[in-house]
Amino acid sequence: MPLSDHEQRLLEQMEQALLAEDPKFATAMRGADLRRRYRRRAVFAGLVFVVGVVLLMTGAVTQVIPLGVAGFVVMLGSAFYAVTSWRRVPPSDGTATAAGEVPDISPGSPRRQRRPKGQRNNGSFMDRMEQRWRNRRERGYGQ
Repeated sequence: MPLSDHEQRLLEQMEQALLAEDPKFATAMRGADLRRRYRRRAVFAGLVFVVGVVLLMTGAVTQVIPLGVAGFVVMLGSAFYAVTSWRRVPPSDGTATAAGEVPDISPGSPRRQRRPKGQRNNGSFMDRMEQRWRNRRERGYGQ
C-alpha cells in the first residue's frame, strides 16, 4: 500500500533529520541495494560460467572426461544461478513489490496480460480443439 504525499514528506523529513544527526548510523540502516547485489551475483555467475567453458574445453582437448563433465556441471549450475539472480533484480522505476506481496493484476492494472481484441475464451482447450477438428472435416482438409 503506497504512502500518501503527506506521509511520504514526513518520512523524508525524518530520514534527513536522522542523516544530519548521525550519518554513520543512517548509512548503516539504509542497507544494501538489492539491484546491485543481484546484478553482482549475476555477473559472478557469468564469470563462473566462463570458467566452466574453459574446464569443458580443456577436458575435451585433453580427453579427460571427468574434467569435461565437471566443466559442464559448473556451466549448468552457474547459468541457473545467473538466471535466478537476474530475475530477482527489482525494476528501477520503483514498482518492485515487497517480499511475499502479491503483484496487482486487477483489471485496470498495467501488469495484467490481456488477449488481443477479437480473441475470446470459448470454453476449454479440448472444446476448442474439437471445434477445430469439426471445421477441418467439414471443409474437406485431410481427405
